[in-house]
Amino acid sequence: MGIHSILTFAWGTLIPFLIVLTVLVFVHEMGHYLLARWNGVRIETFSIGFGPELFGWYDRHGTRWRFSGIPIGGYVKMFGDADPSSMPGEEVQAMSAAERAVSFHHKSLGARAAVIAAGPGANFLFTIVVLAGLFATVGQSRTPPDIGEVRPDSAAQAAGVMPGDTVVSIDGRQVTRFDDVIRAVMPNTGTPMNIVIRRGDSELPMTITPQMTVTHDRFGNHQHAVLGIVGGGPVTYVRLNPADAVVAAVGETWSMGTAILQAVGQMITGARSSDELGGPIQILKASGEVAQGGILALLLFMATLSVNLGLVNLFPIPVLDGGHLLFYAAEALRGRPLGQRAQEFGFRVGLAIVLTLMVFATWNDLVHLWSFTKV
Repeated sequence: MGIHSILTFAWGTLIPFLIVLTVLVFVHEMGHYLLARWNGVRIETFSIGFGPELFGWYDRHGTRWRFSGIPIGGYVKMFGDADPSSMPGEEVQAMSAAERAVSFHHKSLGARAAVIAAGPGANFLFTIVVLAGLFATVGQSRTPPDIGEVRPDSAAQAAGVMPGDTVVSIDGRQVTRFDDVIRAVMPNTGTPMNIVIRRGDSELPMTITPQMTVTHDRFGNHQHAVLGIVGGGPVTYVRLNPADAVVAAVGETWSMGTAILQAVGQMITGARSSDELGGPIQILKASGEVAQGGILALLLFMATLSVNLGLVNLFPIPVLDGGHLLFYAAEALRGRPLGQRAQEFGFRVGLAIVLTLMVFATWNDLVHLWSFTKV
């Protein structure tokens, strides 16, 4: 690889990847940091990345702000933590009254849960802010649910759908934009859908079973359902007032989150291939491709990834935020925290699960990148 190729890769792919990851990790950890500070917890370290420190500084509160050598993830280490995973240290039991007052592990159950939940919450809020800003300035895309083309030999053609028809509802949900059609159909796994079509002055109920297809994009291979219809209306962008922009952004964030959870559920049940699970290489590759589309495309990409990051961290796996919340739920039911050994065992199991998923996702990345065939 020549120097020109190296510079092109660094500027066009690596730098956008680091910007995207740094911003999202900073947002997530800042959620933990702000809620911890608000609850009177002393913060020892705020790190972007893991591993050896590249550079850093202390603020007036004694917090070490640092950038570390492995730029994947980050952490906030609070007073009383034994490590970045927020496991309580042995010194927690022997703290003085003054130390207990600023120790994370001596805060109330509600305060600890709020601090942990604030990380994913910050990711969701980031998405809402980005989308609301775009809807208020650039505008929200509006495409009427009109059908301009029906593909030959498609499920829609077999059901009798015709160009010029309008989609009214899908499985009982009203449709106002063609995007609503796409979002309703794509997660389907080949099961019948009840669709109401308007033709002239008549509404025609139909039962259509989408066909399954595999497409390839910057995120890898994806299996999804298609009806075989193409929108026929013009795409317009409507600027929303601030209040409507926030409402629309909340709705879009909710739709993205439910779609992600639905896809994960389908992978768990086997209805969707786990080959679609992507990892850091896919994000690296996608960051460079999206950055070529300009700042707006990059912002939308970051907003989407932020929802993913928030949801993944809420999974009830020890080491992740959801694992901590699971322990706190057990503490609420028992009236006392789980024992130290039980927590340590849980974190070891959780770490093994997370590392296994990372290895699996990275392997999928390599398969997609170099077209390997697994035997």
